Amino acid sequence: MSATTPPSPPQRLAALPSHSSNKLRNSTPIRSVNRKDISIRCEFENSQRWTVGCVSGTDPIHIILKPPSIPMASAAVLGSSRKNFKRVCLFYCNEMKDLAERIASQSDAIELRNITWRTFEDGFPNLFISNAHGIRGQHVAFLASFSSPGVIFEQLSVIYALPKLFVSSFTLVLPFFPTGTSERMEDEGDVATAFTLARILSNTPVPRGGPTSLVVFDIHALQERFYFGDNILPCFESGVPLLLNRLQQLPDSDNISIAFPDDGAWKRFHKQLQHFPMIVCAKVREGDQRIVRIKEGDPAGHHVVIVDDLVQSGGTLTECQKVLAKHGAQKISAYVTHGIFPNRSWQRFSHDKGGSPENGMTYFWITDSCPQTVKEVKDKKPFEVLSLAAPIASALQI
Repeated sequence: MSATTPPSPPQRLAALPSHSSNKLRNSTPIRSVNRKDISIRCEFENSQRWTVGCVSGTDPIHIILKPPSIPMASAAVLGSSRKNFKRVCLFYCNEMKDLAERIASQSDAIELRNITWRTFEDGFPNLFISNAHGIRGQHVAFLASFSSPGVIFEQLSVIYALPKLFVSSFTLVLPFFPTGTSERMEDEGDVATAFTLARILSNTPVPRGGPTSLVVFDIHALQERFYFGDNILPCFESGVPLLLNRLQQLPDSDNISIAFPDDGAWKRFHKQLQHFPMIVCAKVREGDQRIVRIKEGDPAGHHVVIVDDLVQSGGTLTECQKVLAKHGAQKISAYVTHGIFPNRSWQRFSHDKGGSPENGMTYFWITDSCPQTVKEVKDKKPFEVLSLAAPIASALQI
């Protein structure tokens, strides 16, 4: 728009034609016009702020109406978040109900779905997937727990059925891979059941969107990735970030040292814990006995946290605890991602209320990957449960 500037006297600019459907609430009058740039800020009814620039290098005056702009970075982030947002229908086995509910509470994008778990009179499973037509074209996940051989078949039946319901993608969340410790043969005739279970899962039907994703936390040996076939994509996550967050909350967080019960645990976790002083233990043979000794590091005066991927009977942990206390550890705690504890072996770990690290643990952290253990140790010191809900919710968005 252009207008002619009268030489004198100074006059008000009567009105500005609108270049949008918004009306000006307030317009700032121009009392005089010089040969300088003038900026007038106007407010519109929709609360957006527009800038009116008056450029008067030569007559006539040009009034330019500039709309508000969104920074490029903000626009990119907004567009990216909308693009990557994925809604997931999450099914689960009975014993994983509590964890499934915690996962769903992490994000509005995760919706819990039901399966009816029944058995026929002969004991074989009688299963029903609710609203099977409603998951067509959806991203679907199943939260499994292979806590015993007796529950694997019924869950495999569901795992094989869900991808065939015309779902867009399928993710199997198996926090604990139970046969992970049986990954090698020492004598001819040994059966590596880790390979067997991997082969079974590799035969999961391929959904419309491509291979099934398998989410596992702290599998015993990383090379087990290569046990799986091309129909499944293993996604190996870790519970150690949950431990790191918890350690930062401790009053003596600046006096923490990390101990590994053997070289295998050190190889598995030391890169994630490299900012802490480290102690490595090892089993050595003395006569007919295998005893634990400190291979490197000094626990004296420190709160020492023993870290491993899993615990069963707890024998190795208790031996490690004794040798650390003998060498002057001030406090001793432990972390394992998978607290299996068959035959209630968790009962051998007592709580150190202060001053007796050789007899008890200050803390014993586990995750909720083994739901039966979680129920048994609830509110029993020294045990604390660090939930995998948040990292699982994040993994479902991959």
